[in-house]
Amino acid sequence: MGTFHVPARMVIGPCMGLKNTVEWARSEWGIFRKGGEMGWGQRGRWLKQWVPFGTRTIGWGVLSITIGPLTRGAASTWAAKRWSQSSAKSIHIYIEATGGENVPEGGFVYASNHESLIDILVLGAALPGDFKWATKRSVMNIPFLGWHLRLAGHVPVDRNQGKSAAVAATEAFEGVLRNDKPLLVFPEGTRTQDGKLRAFKNGAFQAAVMTGKPVLPVALSGTFTLMSRDEVDSGSGKSREDRLVTVQIGRPLYPSTELDELEAATDLRDRTRTAVIDMLAAASAPEGAAVSARLV
Repeated sequence: MGTFHVPARMVIGPCMGLKNTVEWARSEWGIFRKGGEMGWGQRGRWLKQWVPFGTRTIGWGVLSITIGPLTRGAASTWAAKRWSQSSAKSIHIYIEATGGENVPEGGFVYASNHESLIDILVLGAALPGDFKWATKRSVMNIPFLGWHLRLAGHVPVDRNQGKSAAVAATEAFEGVLRNDKPLLVFPEGTRTQDGKLRAFKNGAFQAAVMTGKPVLPVALSGTFTLMSRDEVDSGSGKSREDRLVTVQIGRPLYPSTELDELEAATDLRDRTRTAVIDMLAAASAPEGAAVSARLV
């Protein structure tokens, strides 16, 4: 993974981390938007789910940032996987993943739809490999979680910050791929508001074209039902049927060598989105439930 160093943003101090954490929580978690609208039962369920989650994040984050540099990142990768799996299990998410045989060696792009705040837990538990996650820069400022993300080489993205930010993100994506590492992106840019797939942005597909790396479409189904954008927790249901999430990994899609760079990126983007749509449709069909899968 290369030489590790402590990022400058990590040593600024807890005040900046706390400020950014509060801003992120207000924009991302329903509890901070709903406030007094929540009943006491819902507040209790929120505390039951997310206080242990926060404690777990601190624990695995400390392990990552202290042991990770001594193991050339191996401990950080292991800690991230265990954090994802244990966190998903603690809120009773059952994960079935298919398509692992489609994952190639070296660098490539995982391109997944984005349904919920809990998507990263599910994908972190289900996707193989030491992938790097493209995430909003604000998440990088969250104490422990953000520190781990920065140290492990994940990619901060400035959303809605203009052309220069988009170019910087694409260049960062290229760096991951040229280093022969998998990259996980949510090409919609943000979570769906209504459960429907949004348009895909070009950045990761341009990086794939520039580096000649394939894209693996990923269809994530079930997290929107558990925790849509305005929900404060993942609900009170406990049955496996109600809390099952599926992750389908599609076959690699390679950039066209017959088109110019912009056209090839657009073509790859559109083929990837079509593949995700097709897999989501298959997952929602009655026979989709009968497909054999690996339980994470």
